[in-house]
Amino acid sequence: MKAITSLTALVLGASLAATAWAQDTTTAPAAEAGAGAAAAASGNAPAAEGAAAAEAAPEGSDAPAEMAGGAATLPNGMDITPVTQENGRWYNAEGIPTFKIDGKVVDFATFNGFRRYHAECHVCHGPDGEGSTYAPALKNSVLRMDYYEFQEVVASGRQGTNSVMPAFGTNKNVWCYIDDIYVYLLAHGTGEIGRGRPAERGEKTDEYKAQEESCMSM
Repeated sequence: MKAITSLTALVLGASLAATAWAQDTTTAPAAEAGAGAAAAASGNAPAAEGAAAAEAAPEGSDAPAEMAGGAATLPNGMDITPVTQENGRWYNAEGIPTFKIDGKVVDFATFNGFRRYHAECHVCHGPDGEGSTYAPALKNSVLRMDYYEFQEVVASGRQGTNSVMPAFGTNKNVWCYIDDIYVYLLAHGTGEIGRGRPAERGEKTDEYKAQEESCMSM
């Protein structure tokens, strides 16, 4: 089950992060699969070519990331093709959250990720994940980071040379929607959606509502 199951899991996951997320050029070590703070989804390690791309352009870099091996493969080697849907969210073949766009209509989770990002994250990382003078452009960083490392960083934060990323592992307004924020940044970072509020969105499913209520009520 890919839904977030308990606030205790969030706090436990938050304690597992030990790397620093800063706006510098140091490549952080890859996260161990399953070390993410809340989701129970499992995934494989990034492909070798993805690791090479990460070395060429560190995750904290604000440089635009180029897709590896085709339009559906991230620089970290992950295929973002949507395969299955669960709890109103889309996942790739490895069970990692991704986005789905039909024409101009984005799936609800991606649309909600835009809303949640701009409610909680854009003050530091800039509108649309474009970055700021003291925080990296997440629309680029997220394409190079491992999904589980992304969870770790958001859960427990990072202390860097020139910046501090606060921990959000116990902030339900962030953590109950961490996958939505992730897929929104993926969609924007890959250029599948532009800047600003998506004009059209899919429906909020009953399954999504149930998972949301379950997480927020814990």
